[in-house]
Amino acid sequence: PTLAPGPGGLTPVFMRAARARDRTVALTFDADMTADQGARAAAGERFDNPRLIATLRRLRVPATVFMTGRWAEEYPRQARAIGRDPLFEVANHSYSHHAFTDDCYGLPTVPAAEMRADVERAFAAFRRAGIAHPMPYFRFPGGCYDRRALKALAATGVTAVQWDVVSGDAFATDARAVARQVLDGVRPGSVVVMHCTRSAAPATEEALRTLVPELRERGYRFVKVSELI
Repeated sequence: PTLAPGPGGLTPVFMRAARARDRTVALTFDADMTADQGARAAAGERFDNPRLIATLRRLRVPATVFMTGRWAEEYPRQARAIGRDPLFEVANHSYSHHAFTDDCYGLPTVPAAEMRADVERAFAAFRRAGIAHPMPYFRFPGGCYDRRALKALAATGVTAVQWDVVSGDAFATDARAVARQVLDGVRPGSVVVMHCTRSAAPATEEALRTLVPELRERGYRFVKVSELI
């Protein structure tokens, strides 16, 4: 499922299911890797997090993974395994993880004329990795977008997916603080943004082991973004 185009035919933006009738929450994980980080990966930096994926499977938590095309190229076996697991769904986080606006956390910027191609290049990378059915959802790198970006992506037919709960896991080392921030922010229909990269979010897997049982104790049911939409 996708949302209808926004005003003027712009790419629609989804943040949370504001009219959720039950206690559902979507955990989403950004599998980030920028186009120029190949040398760092070759030197041993890990942009994947197999233990986190294993924990989601062990706890039977559905999730949506927003993957960059560059990540899928670096870890094709993991990308394929995630994409073929019915517990998960894979969505687009751009190919390059370059920003779609100026002044977005210091990220390089994709020119407006190349934005659509960057998104389509990511979908092509997914297909090469063996992900047959990625979802038509897109998450802007850094969460940064403007009218120009929404116009540039309209022809791709994607729904832009943001979030209403920031986990604070990026570069965090205190798993308890990450878990608390999620637990304090979640409400019915929430979309939580987290990360699936060991080097950039080392505490996320540990935080999951705290927040998942607690949210279930509170009566929450975990769903993929597609169910909220």
